[in-house]
Amino acid sequence: MYPLVELLTGLLFVACYLSFGLGPATFKWIVFSCLIVVLTITDLRVRMLPDVVNWPGFAAGLIFAAFVPLNDGTTLSLAGRFGLLPPPQAVLGVLDALLGAAFGSFLLWGFAAMYKLVRGHEGMGMGDVKMMAMVGAFLGLRWTFLTILVGTLLGSIIGIAVILGLYAGGWKKQVAERASRRGLGGVSALRWAIARQYQLPLGTFLGIAALLIVFVTPLAIRALSFPPII
Repeated sequence: MYPLVELLTGLLFVACYLSFGLGPATFKWIVFSCLIVVLTITDLRVRMLPDVVNWPGFAAGLIFAAFVPLNDGTTLSLAGRFGLLPPPQAVLGVLDALLGAAFGSFLLWGFAAMYKLVRGHEGMGMGDVKMMAMVGAFLGLRWTFLTILVGTLLGSIIGIAVILGLYAGGWKKQVAERASRRGLGGVSALRWAIARQYQLPLGTFLGIAALLIVFVTPLAIRALSFPPII
């Protein structure tokens, strides 16, 4: 895994240069890419999104927002709606970053609370919430929402495929057979119940989605002649 991670990081550095040229924006997205790679791989391997990455990343996102505009437009739109004068560019960037962080973290926290209420147990760790605060500080509100949308959709599709693959491949079949002999149910039903309990790391899919938003979205915007957002 080590050389693959190093190769991925190097390719992301090249992608930053090709997408954003050579300037402050390039450095911003290089830092963001490194943070996402660390979080994505760590969550995949040990199901953990460490605070030692999330919180410094969140602070870095706010600092970068003051110097590299987000072009999110949320704060500017709110100022216009309430008849306020637009704040200076640096303040505008930081406010957009804070709105993105608040939106991303509270949206995931709401999903987690709703899941626990419906299913009766935890389905999402607070690491995902903190990760989206960091992602929101870099991307702003609109693209944070799209990151969550793409990440959860990607996770759902791959999660269903993995569960079906585990069931078809006979994963934990012996466990189901032993449970069936003890009168806990049919083998097929038990195998399906066990396969459904397999958990995939949401943070990994959110990280993949964030990278797609940063690097694929500008290409699509240029191809469709839309004004740039990131």
